[in-house]
Amino acid sequence: MSKLLPSKMQAITFDHPGNPDVLKISELSLPQPKENEVLIKVMAAGINRPDIVQRQGNYPLPKDANPNLGLEIAGEIVEVSSTSAFSIGDKVCALTNGGGYAQYCAVPAIQCLPWPKGFDAIEAASLPETFFTVWINLFEIGQLKPNETILIHGGSGGIGTTAIQLAKIFGAKIYTTVGNQEKGEFCKKLGAIDYINYKEEDFYEKIKRLTNKKGVNLILDIMGASYLNQNIKTLSDEGRLIIIAFQGGVKAQDVNLGLIALKRILLTGSTLRPRKTIFKGKIAKALFKNVWPLLEKRMIKPQIYKVFPFNKVQEAHLLMENNTHYGKIMLDLSSL
Repeated sequence: MSKLLPSKMQAITFDHPGNPDVLKISELSLPQPKENEVLIKVMAAGINRPDIVQRQGNYPLPKDANPNLGLEIAGEIVEVSSTSAFSIGDKVCALTNGGGYAQYCAVPAIQCLPWPKGFDAIEAASLPETFFTVWINLFEIGQLKPNETILIHGGSGGIGTTAIQLAKIFGAKIYTTVGNQEKGEFCKKLGAIDYINYKEEDFYEKIKRLTNKKGVNLILDIMGASYLNQNIKTLSDEGRLIIIAFQGGVKAQDVNLGLIALKRILLTGSTLRPRKTIFKGKIAKALFKNVWPLLEKRMIKPQIYKVFPFNKVQEAHLLMENNTHYGKIMLDLSSL
């Protein structure tokens, strides 16, 4: 390790599962990058729903994952392996394997991407978790095509705002569920045709009206069990349902398997964190080719709701739990 680097760093940790007040700033040793990893001096980190679930004790960690929180960062590379395509001093954003809420983070080099031109650290750090997730699920697993219809559940969150923009620019027709009118109008500005306030309306009934009873070709779902039967009914013939989170539980009751067969529905699930590094590296390449030019032209852009200083991480988690935000919640580590 370079003599210019400190031996210790500040990082957010917690000793036991609980509410946001279990989070604290601790002093840890700097990570030792493995072969094919880079060490990044972190300038900004994103807050994501899996961080909340992990802090609550409900997120089983993949093998070899960093047990500390933080799945996406942006910063400057301070140490590289001999095989890395990056150099010391390069500014990158990265999908981490954990440990992003810290001054330094070791990340596989192929999970890093350069900051899009014109982006700052906060904007760059807001990209990896949502863009990696949306790209693989909408376009590689979901095979979303121009002029197809898609229902995006939770359209005003980090995943939702990213999915709406990407689906729009690649030619899809978008509907979304939200918790209030303000969030719905926000989603329409991003490219949604219409929205369903799930607190007041049945999304199946409204989609049936909006699509002249045809249903939608693809559903990106974050709810899981509680929405499963409604999702199946809402899909068109040969529709695809992709479940990426389970805010509504993991065990569904009375699933109509006959309707799945009758409509020839493809039902699948996807979670990114346990996948192998080489798989994540392939997504990074696809994003750099297909999405980074759009970001640099500002044809799509991250939706930053609020930025918290590092020592206000408890407040950042509380805001996400309250579900009042639109888009991304970020941590600023630039002053550390």
